[in-house]
Amino acid sequence: MPFDLAIPAFFRSQGWKVKIRDRERLEPPHASILFKDKTWRIGLRDKEFLDSSPRPKDVPKKLLDYVVDDESWNELHRQWNLMYPSNPLDSDEDES
Repeated sequence: MPFDLAIPAFFRSQGWKVKIRDRERLEPPHASILFKDKTWRIGLRDKEFLDSSPRPKDVPKKLLDYVVDDESWNELHRQWNLMYPSNPLDSDEDES
């Protein structure tokens, strides 16, 4: 079951979502930031975008700041570890 991070209503009303999708256990730990048909993947170990397209700079700065804020970031870590115990965030190696 995917996990949806609660984000500010302003972004939700525009169509933004932040989630950890299911069936991604073999990928590097990441959260997906979604808007319409675009998906940005941000690494949960280093806060770096995993892809160059779509352009990371197209994610609103205030939304990204919210996602990497300690409270949100810790919840994303917790949820990843619950969903993918075989690929935990405290592991030094990705199982990709």
